[in-house]
Amino acid sequence: MNTVFSSLIATLVTIPLLGYLAVFIISKQITKKHKKSVHIALDVSTFLFILSVHYLIIVIWDKSFLWMIILSLLITAVIFIIIHWRIKHEINMRILFKGFWRFNFLLYLTAYIILMLIGLVQRVTSVVFIP
Repeated sequence: MNTVFSSLIATLVTIPLLGYLAVFIISKQITKKHKKSVHIALDVSTFLFILSVHYLIIVIWDKSFLWMIILSLLITAVIFIIIHWRIKHEINMRILFKGFWRFNFLLYLTAYIILMLIGLVQRVTSVVFIP
């Protein structure tokens, strides 16, 4: 059972789009609402994309930049708080966190795609140009 669970988690972290699809399908069956299911899947898969970016960085550069990921999350949160406060003059934590979390989805989805391309190019060039 431990092996199955760890394999499932490893697959979801390696390929977070599968996690998005799985959560979307399950939530669509439960809620019967497409828009709500998309939002739930985005919220859950954001965490998967953050983890996958961390592990892709480790695979590509053999270094952990987890501290930079955490720092970027904190800086993004501070920027969102300041912008929200300047526009609304009142901080609504629920709306603020949803916007912050969904922005991070876009940020880490983009980072995931870029890192996947970098990793693919790096592996292909290392195989093609063997000295």
